[in-house]
Amino acid sequence: MKKISSLRVCLVGLGLLGSVTMVRIDKLLFQSAVAHEIEVSGDVAATFHLEPNHNPKAGETAQVWFALTRRGGQIIPLGECNCKLAIYTEPRSPQAKPILTPTLKAISAEKYQGIPGTNVIFPRVGNYSLVLSGTPQAGADFEPFQFVYGVTVR
Repeated sequence: MKKISSLRVCLVGLGLLGSVTMVRIDKLLFQSAVAHEIEVSGDVAATFHLEPNHNPKAGETAQVWFALTRRGGQIIPLGECNCKLAIYTEPRSPQAKPILTPTLKAISAEKYQGIPGTNVIFPRVGNYSLVLSGTPQAGADFEPFQFVYGVTVR
């Protein structure tokens, strides 16, 4: 970590409000923030994260995960969801086929256990859409959902 004095830093808070906050840092140690994108579909919310730091590089492994929750905050583990991930290049036509359909596996990330995640290697620099869709497994109780996340690969 570097010591930073009298520096104005603009931090973008990604979340339900997507707000921008101006912060003045005086004689503090600065660490990079972890960004997450949150979307809601019906009674399901998804927290999306892409390592490293939502800044993937072409040809390198990136880990993507989705913390799915029911209204009220209860986690939906992968074992309760028929989840599918499709990755498309952008721009795309309505008939476009995904370039990748990686298999999701149950992973642990941050405070979440058993959530859907996978490793992805984006083939080239450009814009992509990640489309996560899901329906409940037998015995699970949530509405079918679909989330679309835009990703820029460098």
